[in-house]
Formats: sequence, structure tokens, C-alpha cells
Amino acid sequence: MTENAPRVSPALDVSRLTTPELCAALRALPYRQTALLVRRLVQGHSLEDCAAFYGISREAFSVHLLRAGLELTNAVGLPCRSPESDVEEDVWARALTEALERETVTVPPALAETVALCRRLRALGAEVAAALEAAEREEEDSPKRQREEWLRKLAVLALLGLTAYLYCNRPEEPREQRPVQPRSIER
Repeated sequence: MTENAPRVSPALDVSRLTTPELCAALRALPYRQTALLVRRLVQGHSLEDCAAFYGISREAFSVHLLRAGLELTNAVGLPCRSPESDVEEDVWARALTEALERETVTVPPALAETVALCRRLRALGAEVAAALEAAEREEEDSPKRQREEWLRKLAVLALLGLTAYLYCNRPEEPREQRPVQPRSIER
């Protein structure tokens, strides 16, 4: 290797991923994808329970879980690609579901890293759940979060004050003039 050649980093081993690394990757994902992965893999709910919780079919949940798993694979820095068609996506979703149920299932090579990552996440479920809760508590207690809360409260107070000001200083509404009814002639 020459001095100017780019260095190649060693391939990331899924079995060596730590709980903080998995938590950081989960927190980097959009909320819905994180919630899907946490409910199914970290908390260990069954596929049927998860699908019923979200009010969707098992197949639809499997597809969403696959998409979230692929995003997590990207967030961790493992090589992965998206399915090229809806048919391939359905096949991958079924393969991921079966791979999470049974260890001996063969999966497409392009999905192998995602399956290994999902299995690792499931194996470290309790640790990841505790770490996510700790990170959430830490974020709630952070000065940034407290400053955001105060700013939110000030914004609400400002809106209430502006509303009261505009209400008190509104122009008078013109009174409707009713047409005068002629009095009936008394006899």
C-alpha cells in the first residue's frame, strides 16, 4: 500500500455493536421507524400484537418493519440497499419476518446485514430499552429542553395577551336598525 492510497476501514461487525451505538442509531431515525423497531424488537411484542397496535395487517407491518430495519442499517453504517421493486420488498419483508421467528432461515444476501442487526437489537433489548429511557430523561433535564419549555410557555402567554388586547380594542359593531313597525290603529 502506498502512502497516498486511501485507508480502508475494517468492516463493521454487527455482533460487536454496543448498546450506546444502537441507541444513537435508533435516536437518529424518524420517530415512527424508531417506535416500530422498539415495539417489535426491543420490547419483544409479537408480529400480531404490533400489527393490531398500529391497526394494520401483518403484511403491512412487516413492510414497515423492513423499511425501518433498512434505515437502521444505514444509520449504523452497514452496507445495504433498498429493494428495487414492490415485489422484492414483499419478499424481503417476509424473509425478515421469518428470520426473526427462526434462526435457521436463509435470507437474501442483500438483507443479511439488516437481519443480523435486527437480531442483535432483539438480543440487547432490555439494555437498549434502559439506555433509551436514560437518554430520554437526560434530554428532558437538559438546559436546552428547559429553555424550549420556557420559550413555549412565553409564546403561549404572548398569544393570550395579544388575543386579550385585540378583543378589548375591537371596533364597536354597528347596531342593526330594525325597521319600525307601524302601530296598529286602536279602535
